[in-house]
Amino acid sequence: MNFHLVINMERMDASSSYSEVARHVTEMVQIAEDAGFHIVWAAEHHGIEMTIAPDAFQILTWLAAHTSRIRLGTAVVVSPYAHPVRVAGQAALLDVYSDGRLDLGLGSGAYQWEMDRMKPGLKQQDAHLYTQELLPAVRALWEGDYSHQGEYWNFSRITSVPKPVQASSPPVWIAARAPVTFDFAVKNNCNIMSWALARPFSEVELYKERFETALKDNPGVPRPVFATMRQTAVYNKPSDGDPYLDAFISKTARFENLFKNIADVKEGFPEQVDLESIAGEDRFNREELQKNLMFGTPDEVLSKLEQYKAIGVDDFIYNASYGLDRERQKSSLKLFCREVAPVFA
Repeated sequence: MNFHLVINMERMDASSSYSEVARHVTEMVQIAEDAGFHIVWAAEHHGIEMTIAPDAFQILTWLAAHTSRIRLGTAVVVSPYAHPVRVAGQAALLDVYSDGRLDLGLGSGAYQWEMDRMKPGLKQQDAHLYTQELLPAVRALWEGDYSHQGEYWNFSRITSVPKPVQASSPPVWIAARAPVTFDFAVKNNCNIMSWALARPFSEVELYKERFETALKDNPGVPRPVFATMRQTAVYNKPSDGDPYLDAFISKTARFENLFKNIADVKEGFPEQVDLESIAGEDRFNREELQKNLMFGTPDEVLSKLEQYKAIGVDDFIYNASYGLDRERQKSSLKLFCREVAPVFA
């Protein structure tokens, strides 16, 4: 099982400077690289302090200069905000700068609040249609001169400058939850990244079933990588878990605001919502979170990862970004690298 890292620049309030946060992210990535992590992922979000990521390619170019082996992935380029020519060129330039370490991740975007500002009128559930048009156009531009007449973009003959330096086309990943997205990914030779949020393990099993269904419905295609992500916390004793749960619950209350657009955002800081007031959100109790997330002692986390491996998860994405203080983030990652990752090497 390969391990990936998601680590965002995040500020939950204005007490931390941007330079402190940037330095911490760089150090976390270097810890992961030293431990043999396969990929680090950078997000795209706009106007939100808890995920400071206006340009994933810019973040990854910085990280390329401070690492030498770990692969560099966009998780994700938000397709409705993109343009095929720009994405093709930006992605290829990162591949040049990093000596061929690019993994291109595409997706719909998560936050309706953000979409209302970046693409007014678009509903999040319809955003996958942009990915379906974006991907073939980017691949064509990497090949050479190409013109495009589509539903969302139109442009005359042009090519990607530069071109990727990888011997074959850079790996492409699709963020998938719905069956139609799994089918598109498999049909188009894309790896899959899935995220069960804070839902039970049965949600991971559901996504794996959708993956297997897509494989069955597209016979003869190569089997892509199936990866899944969870917020992760590793600590020495069960009694040490409270600060990690506190941080996750606090950030989740803001995430639900952005996802459902149900409260305000002031100066880039989303207001928290009362999770108990949201119908169907009773899963956010501490006992359920402890069970569902990749939280626990090294032995507990190992046991959970064995479940993932047993159902056929290829890669696990360690999400370190959920509002946790920087020292605990670093302590958790180091403990994971020392006590957990070597078991799956």
